[in-house]
Amino acid sequence: MVNATTKQSLTDTPKRLGVIGHLCLIGLGLVILMVLQHRYWYGENGHASVQTLHEQVAKQKAINIEQAYINNLLRADVHDLKTQTSAIEEHARIDLGLIKSGETFFQMSNAPITYSHQNFNDEADVVEPIDGLEIENAAP
Repeated sequence: MVNATTKQSLTDTPKRLGVIGHLCLIGLGLVILMVLQHRYWYGENGHASVQTLHEQVAKQKAINIEQAYINNLLRADVHDLKTQTSAIEEHARIDLGLIKSGETFFQMSNAPITYSHQNFNDEADVVEPIDGLEIENAAP
């Protein structure tokens, strides 16, 4: 049997919650909201990881475009090699360094030329002999 005071206390519970109870509920709601926000921004499949994946996809697309261009060049090169003898001759000349009989081959160097213009007349520029090795004058 439930007496009248117990019934009344069960129905009055929300009214007796008061200011502190409401503040606790608001605080609990804020904590839950913060946890959900943290999971959204920094979680395993959150916003940061999605942004990282978008960056990786963009980089991979750029690499794929570059590789497709290289592949098209190679396809054209293979087609030329299969159909034209001039392409075979060109590759033999460039890659293997072959020349036809009767041709004269001139090789031009692209290496940079570096000269040192130092005046060795000063005494400070004279090289000292190594101990034990003495240079004898060749003149009589």
